[in-house]
Amino acid sequence: MTPGTFETRCLGLPAATKVVQWEGTSVFKVGGKMFALSGGFTSSYMFKTADMAYAMLIEHGLARPAPYLARAKWVQLVNNNALPDAELAAYLVQAHALIVAKLTRKVRKELGLAEGAPR
Repeated sequence: MTPGTFETRCLGLPAATKVVQWEGTSVFKVGGKMFALSGGFTSSYMFKTADMAYAMLIEHGLARPAPYLARAKWVQLVNNNALPDAELAAYLVQAHALIVAKLTRKVRKELGLAEGAPR
């Protein structure tokens, strides 16, 4: 997946935003909380994963524990083409959903992400 497509996929998710910080890293957030990173200090894409996906991606050699974020189950792909585009897009949707689930009900409602809202 190209960096432009990665950005488009991330920003296409509900209430997603982008800020540039940490040596020019694109940080994709929802409700002020990160769900994916690209560029800058990271040589390949990084994103939040579920426990099982974290273990599977690392076990199959597709990703490694993300620097500074591994304890929160973030991975860093071994390269930007480690996964087919459709599969990476699905992981980005999952990363976004994992972060949305941790937001307070009030914040989800303010962002239009309240229970029952289309995602």
